[in-house]
Amino acid sequence: MIPFQPNAKCPLDGLVVLDLTRLVAGNMLSLQLADFGAEVIKIEQPGKGDPLRDWRVKGISAYWKVYARNKKSVTLNLREADGKALLLRLAERADVLLENFRPGTLETMGLGPDVLLARNPGIVVVRISGWGQDGPYRFRPGFGTLVEGMSGFAAKNGFEDREPVLPPLALADMIAGLYGAFAVMTALRHRDQGGTGQVIDLPLLDPMFSVLGPEAAIYQLTHEIKPRTGSRSSTAGPRNVFPTKDGRWISMSASMQAMVDRLYKALGAPELLNDPRFRTNADRVANAEATEAPIRAFISAHTLAEGMAFFEQHEITAAPVYDIDQFMADPHVQARQIVVDLPDKDMGTIPMHAVVPRLSASPGALRRPAPELGEHTAEVLGRFGVDSAAQQDLIRRKII
Repeated sequence: MIPFQPNAKCPLDGLVVLDLTRLVAGNMLSLQLADFGAEVIKIEQPGKGDPLRDWRVKGISAYWKVYARNKKSVTLNLREADGKALLLRLAERADVLLENFRPGTLETMGLGPDVLLARNPGIVVVRISGWGQDGPYRFRPGFGTLVEGMSGFAAKNGFEDREPVLPPLALADMIAGLYGAFAVMTALRHRDQGGTGQVIDLPLLDPMFSVLGPEAAIYQLTHEIKPRTGSRSSTAGPRNVFPTKDGRWISMSASMQAMVDRLYKALGAPELLNDPRFRTNADRVANAEATEAPIRAFISAHTLAEGMAFFEQHEITAAPVYDIDQFMADPHVQARQIVVDLPDKDMGTIPMHAVVPRLSASPGALRRPAPELGEHTAEVLGRFGVDSAAQQDLIRRKII
């Protein structure tokens, strides 16, 4: 078990982030900042909190425990004037404010970017939404599932003779969160070099489309919609997953000619290198079944361990296809501590991913577990000048 390091020094120490978001995208964004030392203050509704807390497995808020680590929780009723006034007081000394209300909601609340920037010209306001702050779809509800469908991702994912496939995780939210963390640091760099605060328009749609690569350019060149290819690639081959003798799977990608040469020679079929069906990458993609035939035959005749030993011996790019239990048991994963076990009040210990990425001179750290609802309200408001008597009055009036 790795203990938390509450006093670890991190590169973003001193950065104050107010996180008004709910669910995944905003929490993914603020997690990146919190892991590297930012004081991320989750602003949550009294009595309810972030709905991510309600994503439970066997009664445990596993999602919250992972995405809210290193953060603090302050409850504020933003439907009341005094709650909004307290938020503005916090925003006056914050560096970043994150929100993911439907476009226009923050303005209706009297907390729009114009108000925030007037009170604190250096603040960076990140506005997360499904479709963006402008455009004809801006007021539509925007969950990641909808974006994964509309962006073109689902149409590319799956097999040609079956329905499009959505990802089994909040992919659009996670990608937007990573883009958002980069955008925040870019905006802060601008501010700290003599600029001002600003507004970041961060929809889920734009980042999701961006990771599809040159799809628009390819379509303009070909005027064709590429069919779904399953685990194959429409641009490089061979590339697929292959079943082993013991019911496991091996993934393989030999997308460079030198790797293809090495692969066919290792399989004892060097004559295939002179076969016109396999000479170039385009030839192999066009003849995928024939390209894969000797690979499939070899892997299916061997266990996972035998196949991997063979490919490692010949330095061929292959890897096992793991479930989560197999991943956590892998010696490389364990040696690098990609998954860490942290103390947890409900589970004893809880495994989760370590801080990503790893910086040699200014690493991040795991400093505190995910907070209970309102756990840090007294601490944070006290630091911002709200004494205990005033806090008791706010509690009585259900403002905090």
